[in-house]
Amino acid sequence: MDSRFFRDAMGKFATGITIVTTNYNDEIIGMTVNAFMSVSLDPKLIAISIDEKASMYDKLQNTKKFGLSILSEDQKELAMIFARQIEKDRQKIPYIELDNIPVIDNSLAAMSCYVKDTAKAGDHMILIAEVTQINMGQGDPVLFFGGKYRSIASNKHTKSNK
Repeated sequence: MDSRFFRDAMGKFATGITIVTTNYNDEIIGMTVNAFMSVSLDPKLIAISIDEKASMYDKLQNTKKFGLSILSEDQKELAMIFARQIEKDRQKIPYIELDNIPVIDNSLAAMSCYVKDTAKAGDHMILIAEVTQINMGQGDPVLFFGGKYRSIASNKHTKSNK
C-alpha cells in the first residue's frame, strides 16, 4: 500500500490537537502534535510521537522536558501557526510556565513533562514522559479528522493546508 492511502486511513481516527513546547537556548519553540496519549496513572505518564524530520526532534531529546497543551476549539489558529499552516508572530503567543516549562495559556489542559524513556518507531521517536504539574481550563476541544479541523459543538469545519 502507498503512504497516501495509509495516511488517509489514519485520518479516519479523530484526534485532539496539542502543542508541544520547550525552552531551547532561551527561546520558546513548539509544534502541533496529534500523536499523544495517556500511558499510566501510577506513575503519571504520557506519550507523544515526533517525526524525525521535525525541527524539534533533536531538541526534545536534548532538553528532556516539554510542555503539552491540549487546545480548545477557540485556539484552532494556534494549531495552524505551530503546524506552519499560517504565518504569525509566535512571540505574541500567550505562554505561562508550569514547573519552569512553557505551555499555552488558557488551553483546556496544560502539563509539564519530563522524558523518562524513548523508543524509535520507524521514522518517529516516541517520547514517554512523566507529568509533574497540570493546569486545567474550560471549553470544548478542537479536533482533527479527515485532514480538517473540526468542532464538537457544531459541524463547522475548515480545511487545513496540509
